[in-house]
Amino acid sequence: MAKAKNTDKLVVQNAAKTLLANIRFASVDDPIRTITVTSSIPNEGKSTVSINLAQAIATSGKSVLLVEADMRRRSLSDMLGVRSRGGLYAVLSEQISIDQAIVETGQKNFYFLDAEPHIPNPADIIVSHRFAKLVKALSAKFQYVIFDAPPAGTFIDAAEIASLTDGTLFVVREDFTKREEALNAIGQLKKSEKVKLIGTVMNYCETETSEYYYSYYTKDGKKVKKGSDDQGTSKKGIFTNRANV
Repeated sequence: MAKAKNTDKLVVQNAAKTLLANIRFASVDDPIRTITVTSSIPNEGKSTVSINLAQAIATSGKSVLLVEADMRRRSLSDMLGVRSRGGLYAVLSEQISIDQAIVETGQKNFYFLDAEPHIPNPADIIVSHRFAKLVKALSAKFQYVIFDAPPAGTFIDAAEIASLTDGTLFVVREDFTKREEALNAIGQLKKSEKVKLIGTVMNYCETETSEYYYSYYTKDGKKVKKGSDDQGTSKKGIFTNRANV
């Protein structure tokens, strides 16, 4: 059993690293450094995807900040096992500084900014000038910043956050999310011309083999296996993880 668990962990880590590589492929001339991660509905695993992507970035030697931007349903603090003296609201209201709010996660290069529970009017906070300034300030401090946003099909928050970042990842849980729900959520994101949807992560899917746990799909639906020369050439493709990241 231990061997199986170790194998699963390695598969997840490799999937996250491949996802990171394809994010870099998606915009070579204009690197994507600030990323919004969202889904259409709750329980699709977007927070787990956010954490694994952040870990992959940190392992690559780049500094990364993971931001709890789902102010209505916080989960990252418990998942990471870290606590802070204040979060987004305290920073935006100038009760504490950014440096005081950001905490280390225990992994080198990986940092975390939490959000306090029961923040009033999250949507109003996200559309404020102070929040936009905070996004710029964080991107100046870290090489990558990941915003774990609420589901796009449930609240407007995700689209607003996505309009402030370089790119957006859309998480879809296999055999869980209805097609109509996903399309409606993507439609919500695309209402803003500032939102750049760079890919879709298929979550909770069966692994085929350790060699092909990950697949890349072009905009035409053509599957390109890992290692193909075509994998990094299509800038309009979507990413699909073949592991339970």
